[in-house]
Amino acid sequence: MKNAIETENLTKVYKKFTAVNSLNLEIPDKTIFGMLGPNGAGKTTTIKMLTCLIQPTSGRATVGGYDVLKNPDEVRRLLGMVPQQVSLYKDLTVMENSQLCADYYGINPNERDSRIEDLMELVDIKYAKDKRISQLSGGQKQKASLVASLVHRPKILFLDEPTIGLDPTTKRTLWDLIRELNDNGHTIILCSHDMHEVDMLCDNVGIINTGNLVAYDTPQGLKDSLLESNKQEMTDALSQISAESEVSTSTKEDIEDLALRKMSFLLERNDDSIIDSLKSNDSVKSINIAHNGRVNLRIDYFDDNAVTDVLNTLITSNGIIKSITTEEPSLEDVFIKATAEVNEDDRA
Repeated sequence: MKNAIETENLTKVYKKFTAVNSLNLEIPDKTIFGMLGPNGAGKTTTIKMLTCLIQPTSGRATVGGYDVLKNPDEVRRLLGMVPQQVSLYKDLTVMENSQLCADYYGINPNERDSRIEDLMELVDIKYAKDKRISQLSGGQKQKASLVASLVHRPKILFLDEPTIGLDPTTKRTLWDLIRELNDNGHTIILCSHDMHEVDMLCDNVGIINTGNLVAYDTPQGLKDSLLESNKQEMTDALSQISAESEVSTSTKEDIEDLALRKMSFLLERNDDSIIDSLKSNDSVKSINIAHNGRVNLRIDYFDDNAVTDVLNTLITSNGIIKSITTEEPSLEDVFIKATAEVNEDDRA
């Protein structure tokens, strides 16, 4: 599969501040790519370079096979952009805004209106074509923005927080529309802080922090990678537990499948000495006893020794583990872990 977008050591420096640092990125054609990162991480600067709004300090980027420095006009013709804040003229109608965009791109007047109406049917906004933008709901405004951004038939579409502030029903409708656009051959770059949205929609995800690409994979691949890291920690922890701990083989298998986000134990007994020992463990951030006697713990997600510490506390307190409930890492867990590790490196 060819790539819709490629960057090679793409860098942007403002005086002494490096906003994007040697970014190497490949976005396959006709896929949905999720670009994640904290505020100020370099996402916006990256998008501005890819859309030819600013020039890179060094490195190179190609969009649809065209170099952003050598062929900016060709690149712009391939792109559509739906910003987070609707940028349509609020006193013009949906149709008038779309006509204005079509005229800007030099679309033949004889086919302009029919093309616009076809797009309106696609995104289900034709019923409101004669309404002013100021009269529309949030979801309708996003649909109107999509029509305006698609009127010149771009191959690559940038969506910046497309569903922010929308009710769940409207959000799901836009998700279906994004999938349909992708099925029709559009490459979509989705910038969102909604991790569930990215997980549901995207084929691949890149996490940017402090101008660096710190993670890249499919959503499931990213979660599996974190889970494998956690399994290794659990294996290391198990190696420190003696045979006298009475941890069964099946429970050991449960431990090896455990994700760090949440630990839930069923102990043979929950006396005060065991609970007090857990509460005094610095790795334990919260603890509660469920009605069925299960001990629910949340541990320090970024403490490499947290799991080992908790297991050793249970063993030294004569807490016999009968079973463990696990929770698979989420994309949010991956995001927090990836960005926290980079920030920790910066402080070192």
